[in-house]
Amino acid sequence: MTRTATPAGPARPGFLWAVPAAVFFGLFAVVPLVMVAVLSFAEWDGLSGPRFAGLDNWRTLLDDPVMVKSLWLSVLLTGLGVLVQTPLSILLGVWAAGRQRNRAVLSAIYFLPMLLSIAAVSVLWRAVLDPNLGVPAHATWLFGDGNLFGTQATAIGVLVFVSTWQFTPLHTLIYQGAARAIPQVLYQAAQIDGAGTVRQFFHITLPQLRNALITSVILMVVGGLTTFDTVLILTQGGPGSDTTISAYYMYQKAFKSFDYGAASAVALLLVLVATVISLVVVRLSGYDKMRSTVEGL
Repeated sequence: MTRTATPAGPARPGFLWAVPAAVFFGLFAVVPLVMVAVLSFAEWDGLSGPRFAGLDNWRTLLDDPVMVKSLWLSVLLTGLGVLVQTPLSILLGVWAAGRQRNRAVLSAIYFLPMLLSIAAVSVLWRAVLDPNLGVPAHATWLFGDGNLFGTQATAIGVLVFVSTWQFTPLHTLIYQGAARAIPQVLYQAAQIDGAGTVRQFFHITLPQLRNALITSVILMVVGGLTTFDTVLILTQGGPGSDTTISAYYMYQKAFKSFDYGAASAVALLLVLVATVISLVVVRLSGYDKMRSTVEGL
């Protein structure tokens, strides 16, 4: 296993170092994706052999109003998650990167939701928000009839809240690391020029967090479009089909209707949508250029 040297820089590891990761990625990402793509053009109930069906699965999905609605709901939940979690994560991340008293203890407590599984968090909040035995049942002055899962608006609000509660710590950690990497000389120069804390935040901190921001947004987009556990446990796609997002619709097609061909088509569509959105974010932000925000690089 050799190391290659470049005239303008230090020696770099050879290609063989990437082989284990490439094999792992190929077996557990590329191969399943190819199989899903093939099944999206087949009719299969999971018992008998797959039968080629051409574009029938795609035509059926495009003509299904629930499928079209589920795609818009997925985009809506993803967009709301980005709008809510991004500013909250940035503020908490910048704060956690400081030297405030008891910061370490408070940060450790705040990061606890990140250690729990999605299923555990969903079961927890389902019990807390239960319309009969939970908090809403004892605070009707705030929650009305107490059934937060009875209307589309409140059910979507619950999904956004629970996702924010669990995943904001992850994105906070990203911004915390990025904020700590900002050269302190920039803040010292700003203080000499008379810039206050707010002005330093908008003119130094935010621009320096640009790469972390794009990374965080892409993770939110991919995670939001593939959300499943939270919907399954909290709302089960209800009321009616008002929270039936594409991932849950895929689950219904595969494990309730035993239509694995249509479910594969939904999965492939989600992959395509997530890829397109991520590429658009990367292209519009200029993140593909990967310019360093560290002074002197």
